[in-house]
Amino acid sequence: MTTPLQQLRVLDLATLFAGPLAATMLGDFGAEVIKVEHPRRPDPSRGHGPAKDGVGLWWKLLGRNKRTITLDLSTPGGRETLLRLAASTDVIIENFRPGTLERWGLGWPELAAANDRLVLARVTGFGQYGPYAHRPGFGTLAEAMSGFAAVTGEPDGPPTLPPFGLADSIAALATAYAVLTALTARAATGRGQVIDMAIIEPILTVLGPQPIWYDQLGYVQPRTGNRSRNNAPRNTYRTADGSWLAVSTSAQSVAERVMRLVGRPDLIGEPWFATGSGRADHADELDEAVGGWIARRTREEAMTAFEKAEAAIAPIYDIREVMTDPQYRALDTLTTVDDPELGPVRMQNVLFRLSETPGAIRWAGRPHGADTDEVLTELGLSAQEITTLRGAGAL
Repeated sequence: MTTPLQQLRVLDLATLFAGPLAATMLGDFGAEVIKVEHPRRPDPSRGHGPAKDGVGLWWKLLGRNKRTITLDLSTPGGRETLLRLAASTDVIIENFRPGTLERWGLGWPELAAANDRLVLARVTGFGQYGPYAHRPGFGTLAEAMSGFAAVTGEPDGPPTLPPFGLADSIAALATAYAVLTALTARAATGRGQVIDMAIIEPILTVLGPQPIWYDQLGYVQPRTGNRSRNNAPRNTYRTADGSWLAVSTSAQSVAERVMRLVGRPDLIGEPWFATGSGRADHADELDEAVGGWIARRTREEAMTAFEKAEAAIAPIYDIREVMTDPQYRALDTLTTVDDPELGPVRMQNVLFRLSETPGAIRWAGRPHGADTDEVLTELGLSAQEITTLRGAGAL
C-alpha cells in the first residue's frame, strides 16, 4: 500500500526524546528512518523505565519503524560514513549541543556540500544561539521556563511538573511539522535548509494567550488546580461509588444544560452566568451545585444522566481503563504489534488516520545496531570496509 512519506529517508541521530519521537512520527507514515546510535553508548531511552526480560519497553515504542545502525561520528570513519549516508538522505534530525557537529566536521556547510537538498533539523533545549544555547537542555526545563509549571497545581501548592515528557512530545510534533514544511519549500526551491527547534518554544505556544494577556493587561495567570479562569463549572468531582468524573462547560449552551440537570436552573438567569469568565468568578457556587449532585450518584448514573442531557463529562481513567475503553478500541488507538523479542505488544497506534494513504507500525524498536551491516552494504560498502570500520571503533 502506498504511504505518503515512503520516498523519504531520515537519519535519526537524536536521543531523549523530542528528536527521536519526531523521527518516529515520520516513520509511521512510511519514511525510511535509520536510527544512528553510538557503538558503545546506545540511546538512553533503551534503559528508561520498566523492562521485560532485559528489553526496554519505552524503546519498543520510540524505536518503532526504524532500522538501527551504530556509528561513532567523532571518528574519521564515522564522519565519512555519515557524509556518504547524507548524500542520499532527505532529513537528518539531531540534538547535540550547538557546536558538536561542527567540531566533528559535520556542520551544515559539510552536510550541504554532500547534499544541498538535505533538511537538517536541530532540536535542542534552547536553540542554536542566545545566552543559554550551550546549556544542557531537557523537557523538564522547558516545562519550568515556559510558564507551564507556574500555572499547574493547586492555588496553595507548589508549581507542578508533568509526570511524563510533555515539552519533549510537543516539540516532537512541532519538529515533524517543521520537517514537512521545509520539504514543501524544497519542492519549490530545490534546496534544503536548517531547522532550529528550541524545546522551550513549542510548549509556550500551546499554553495559549498568556503572553498577550500580560502584554496588554499585566495579567499573570495563577494556579487554579482543576478549575479554569475561562469558564465554570470545570473541575473533577467524586461520585458516590468513589470514582472521579471531569466536567467541562466551555460552551455556554453546555453550561446551561449542566445547571438544569443538577437542579439549579435559577443560576442561568444571573447576569454573571452569561460569560465564561463570569461563571469562573462564581466557581465555588457552581462547583457546590455540580459536585453535590454527582456525589449522590454512582459513576454510571451520573454518566448516563449527563449523556442524556448532552452535557460534557468523562471518567478519570488510569491506564487500565484506557486499555479497555470501547471508544479507544473502536479507533484502534492502542494496537498490537508482533515483536521478535517480546511477542505481541500493545502500544499507541499512528497519530492520525488517513483514508487513502494510512500510516502503519511495521515493527517495534529493534536491537542496538541490528541493521548496521545491511544499511552499509546498501550504501555500497564492502564487507572488508565494514570490518575495517568496526575494527577502528567507528561502528
